[in-house]
Amino acid sequence: ENKWGGLVSQGLGTSMLQMPNIVKNPKVWLPVILTSAVTGPISTCLFKLQMNGAPVSSGMGTCGFVGQIGMITGWFSPSDAALAQGASAITPGALEWLGLLLVSFVLPALLSWAFGILFRKIGWIKDGDLTLE
Repeated sequence: ENKWGGLVSQGLGTSMLQMPNIVKNPKVWLPVILTSAVTGPISTCLFKLQMNGAPVSSGMGTCGFVGQIGMITGWFSPSDAALAQGASAITPGALEWLGLLLVSFVLPALLSWAFGILFRKIGWIKDGDLTLE
């Protein structure tokens, strides 16, 4: 609904741009919540990804790539907090890079899109519900 400018500003900027729309219709948040419920366990259980970068990077997601930069930084130089928990530097292999790309970009894009279609079909999300003002 917001074309490329909206995609970039929400994907690389902040998803909080959608907050007014979420307040109007909380159901528009469901695709993102369900996507997180799927990708979280995949990242930790399947790919064994851990946030060993600066704790401030946790929970930032793709906002300025802070989450991804924190993950990569933690691979090579774990934070003091991570070191205190027994983390050590690693040389990431193909599985780590694949996991980071899949759970940060590919799966969220595909799953949010698919859940969005489902909720549009059942009438919980309508055209205009996600339009940025």
